[in-house]
Order: sequence, then C-alpha cells, then structure tokens
Amino acid sequence: MNITRLLRVINHINFLGNQIRFFVRDPFPNKLTHYLRRSELIDSIRLALRSKSPSSITAILTSSRILDPFVITQTIRSAPNADSAIFLVESLKKIHHFTHNQSTIHALATVLARSCKTCELKSLVSEINAGKYGNVHVSFMNLMQWYAIVGDLDAVLDVWDEFRRNSVTRVCTESYNIVMSLLAGMGKDFEAVEIFYKMIDEGAIPNSRTYTVIIEHLISSGKLDSAIEVFRILPLMRIKRTSKQYSILVEGFVGAQRFDEVKTLLNEMRIDGMFPGRAMHLVLQRMQDAGFVQETEEFLREMFPDERIKTIGTCSDSDGDEDEDDNEDVKQGDVEIDGDEVRLKPWLDPKALANALNKWSPEIVTTLEEAKFVWTTRLVCKVLRNFRLPETAWEFFCWVAYQPGFTHDIYTVQRMMTLLARHGQVELVDKLITKIRREGMRLPFSTIRLIIDFYGISKNADAALKVFRDDRPLCGSITNYNLMLLYSSLLRTLTKCNRNSDAMDLLEEMILSGINPDIQTYSGLMYHFALQGDVKIVQRLFTMVRQSGVEPDAYMFKVLIQAYCKCDRASLAWRVFEDMKNSNLMPDTATKDLLVKSLWKEGKRREAAMVEESCEENNNVLPIVLQGHIWTVSSADLTRVFDIYSNSFKSNSA
Repeated sequence: MNITRLLRVINHINFLGNQIRFFVRDPFPNKLTHYLRRSELIDSIRLALRSKSPSSITAILTSSRILDPFVITQTIRSAPNADSAIFLVESLKKIHHFTHNQSTIHALATVLARSCKTCELKSLVSEINAGKYGNVHVSFMNLMQWYAIVGDLDAVLDVWDEFRRNSVTRVCTESYNIVMSLLAGMGKDFEAVEIFYKMIDEGAIPNSRTYTVIIEHLISSGKLDSAIEVFRILPLMRIKRTSKQYSILVEGFVGAQRFDEVKTLLNEMRIDGMFPGRAMHLVLQRMQDAGFVQETEEFLREMFPDERIKTIGTCSDSDGDEDEDDNEDVKQGDVEIDGDEVRLKPWLDPKALANALNKWSPEIVTTLEEAKFVWTTRLVCKVLRNFRLPETAWEFFCWVAYQPGFTHDIYTVQRMMTLLARHGQVELVDKLITKIRREGMRLPFSTIRLIIDFYGISKNADAALKVFRDDRPLCGSITNYNLMLLYSSLLRTLTKCNRNSDAMDLLEEMILSGINPDIQTYSGLMYHFALQGDVKIVQRLFTMVRQSGVEPDAYMFKVLIQAYCKCDRASLAWRVFEDMKNSNLMPDTATKDLLVKSLWKEGKRREAAMVEESCEENNNVLPIVLQGHIWTVSSADLTRVFDIYSNSFKSNSA
C-alpha cells in the first residue's frame, strides 16, 4: 500500500470516528430540538462572556456534549468585544475534542477587524497561512473584506492587485465594491469614481450593492439630487432597489428637511413591496416630530406591530447572504442591563431555524409550538427566505398563520408567492392570489413582475400570461414606465419557454398599446431569435428598432455577432459587423476575435481578413469590453449613471 492510499484510509477512519462521536454527542429526536439545544448553549456562553466571572466559561465548554463549530461561530460573532472573543478561543484550547474550522476562524477574523485589532488580525492570517488551523484557508476576498473593515486602504489595494494578477477570469464585482466603498468613506471622491469607471470598463456588471455604495457616497457628500437620480434609473436596469438604499435616501432627505421627497420615497417603498428596516425607525420619528404624523404612522406600525417585537433579538451574522437587506439590522450581542444583572435577547438565526424545519412532521410541529417563538412579519419573512423546499415552506406558512398574535400580511404573502413561483407551484400561487383578492390586499408591482420572471425559470408560460392578464390589477394603476418593465419580463419568460409566436404577438400588442420597448428588450429578443437561426425575425426586430427611434448601440451589435457565431452562422455575423461599422461603431477585442475565428472556421477567409483590416484601419484602440447585459443593462444606462456620479464631484473641483 503506497503512502497516498494509506493517508486516505487514515483520513477516512478519522472522518468515521468524528461522525460516530457526533451522533453520540447529539442524541436528539430531530434537527429542531438540536437547534434549540444549541441556542441554549450559545446564550449561556454569551452570558458568561459578559459576566463578572468569565472563567465560568471553561466549565460550560467542558460540560457541554453538543459543543461544535456552529455554536462557537455564533458565540464569537455575538461576543461583546474582540477581547472576549479572543478569550473564548483561548479557552477552547483546553477542550481537546474541539477542532476549529473555516467558519470559527473567519468569525474571529471578522470580530478582530470590526474592533480594528489590525496586529492581531494579521497575526491570525499568518497562522492560517502557516497551516496552524488545518484546512482553514483565506481567499483574496476574505482579506479584502477584513482589511476594508479595519480601514487599511493600502492593505486592501495590495490584496486586490494580487487578486487581479492571479485571477484567470475577471475579478468579481464585489471586489470593486469593497475598494470603491472604502475610498468613498475616506473622502477620496475622485478615486472612488475612477474605480466605478474601471469596473464598467473592464466588463464587471455593477450589482445592487454597487449602487448602494454610490447612493451612500452621494448622500454623505450632500449630493441628494444626484443620489435620487441614480436611484430612479435602477428599475430601468432591472436592478433591485433595497431597503438599505431607501433608508439612506430617507435619512438624507429628512436631514435636509425635504419631506415631500420623503413621502414620495415611502410611497415607492410600498410599490416595491419593501419591508422597512429598523434603521428607518428613528428617522421616521424625526419626521413625525416635524408634523408628518399621518405619512409615517402606518410605516411605524408595520415596523413595530406590537410590544412583542421587543423580546426578539437577532445575533446572527449571515455571511455570504446574497441580499444585503437581510443583514441591515443584525445586532451583535444585544444586551439589556438591569442593575447588576445582565439579560440577553435570545439568540436567533432564521437561516439555521429554517434548516432545522426542513423535514416538516407532527413531531416538529409539537416541538416548535413548545418553543414559544414570538412570530413577527420580519422573522417569518426571513425564515421563508431560507427554506430549500417549497413544500416545507408552505407547511410552515400555513402553520404560522394560526399562531397566537400573528397574522399574515402582504410582506409574508408576497415572500411565499415568489418562492412558490420560482419552483413552479402554480396552484398554490393562485390560492394566495385568491386570498389577496378576497381580503382586499394591494399586491406590490415588484411582486407581480418577480412572479412572471420566476415562471420563466420554472417554465410556466401560461401561468405567467395569466398573472399578466388577470392578476396585475391587484397592484392598482401601473405607470407606462412600469408597464414597459412588466411587458419586458413577460417577453423574457416567453422566450425562455420557447413560446416564440406568443412573444412576437405580445411585442406587437405592446407597441400598439403605446408602450415602446427599451433597447434591452430588443437586444434580448434579437439574441434569442439569432441563437435559433431565425434570420427573418431578427431582421424584423432590427427594423422595428430603427422605426421606433431607438438607436442601436454597440452592445446590441455585439449581442447579435456573438449569437450568430454561437450557432455557426458567421456569414450573418459578418453582415451585422458591416452594419455596425456603417454606424461608426466598433466591436470590442473579444467580439472581433470571435468573429474572425468563426469566419475562418466556415472557410470565409476573405471576410475574416477584412474584419482584421477594418479594425486595424481604425486608429482607435478597440474597447476592452462593450458594456451591457442582455435583457437588463444597456451601455447608455451605465454611461448615464457614470456621468451623474462623476459630474457630482467635478463641480466640487470647479
């Protein structure tokens, strides 16, 4: 037996041993009971870290049979300060059966960063790289996030440069966001704008957090009009507007006493179906003090439906959560002090709780009822978000409706509807729509659109058409702008379901109704039909673009060239290139190379040579990347946002 095979056998034996020890330590009837026992242990450790005799923590750690990396990760994250987190980690050295993993060490690094313990953080990173913690490793993104929290710009830039040098493909959008946010927070306005330019110039697609950074930067610099202008463009780019963005804007406009804009933002929040975050509470209280009681009363009531909310605390730090809104109100170790007694809000992690509920059964229901959770709209929405199976989510949704003090509202209903639509549960979505209609609820426009989008993922074209035709009145009157977005979503869904004739019929209906498609919609349709080799439809769409007054941009030409090359129709891609050239536009390097390669592959060497010559004759260097994204973002949108952002700080210079 060679050494490699022997090591594999040893590792397998160790793994089996760990599994056996795990099951011996965790003799629980179900995952929910395990979750509840873990939460009790987490709370006892959190309390010990805040007590006058923290040495008691060793006894807790030693006596516990369910101590595992999950428990330690949560207690580190909710430690009152970095010193107590370090003390906890030092105490664990006496617990021989405990082994750190990626999540525990990363939690410690995050706490050190938040406390600006730079030396300790760098020492920990060195120990990780030296292999002190086994298989634990750190990525470039981990380092960038930690050093950004500390505020060490030089360290962030050094890591980012190394990340870019070692990355085979483009670095992720979030890396640009981290650098841009740090520069903006340090008052380096022009440098932050340059990073945004670099992002779009290098072909990274800005995401929702990118625009949060831009809006926050503009608001903090007093550029309120520029911030709201960027915010208004986001739906056109199919970018989700978040409650954090709303909160930043509301706080900025309340501070400037521009209450009419605040009322408009609050109304748009309802249209977007956005549950207000707790950060907005104090801001709206200030608005009430200014005399705007009626405008804010309903929102304050939605945020704090009754006194029960005060008994709930969230001490989870949901790393890697794709929705920034879910992290906006996370509290690290909420504490109430009563004389010499320290009382904690109960630890609660919606993601872990949802995972514990995934196998729904009568036994789970009994345990859940005995746990006596205080169910609120916010908690139910977060639990629903984290279910993996729609069937379990539906069971939970129906069960929680009968719990004391809780009533489903439009926020929980819309969360459930979108989850069901994504998994193609059409009948259940219809049930909820019937409930909304019966109870006279107003369905947010964004939810209608999201359901149609998700029906494209689950390939339910007929259901999407029904929602568009029959159910869209549930969100009240719709502006032409929003109706265009709704048509665009339905067209995209129809193409995903290969309902080509229905898509063209809908496009004609859209135009006859006086709703003009935007360039992203045309680009998406042309890409779809070009991939299918339907030249006549593509040419018809291109004619419609010209007739509508929409000027084809370089990205639209790029989309067509790529689509034709993918389906081995290089001669058609060549014609598009000629049209592009006649419009005084040029492809980017990657598109040009793809076209030349495709022409050579099909034996059209003369045309390939002509493409090369045309690009060489154009003395301008070809663009690195032509900005845009099919169905969502046009290069014109990105240019417009960049101009607003950059011009806001040029005026300072002047």
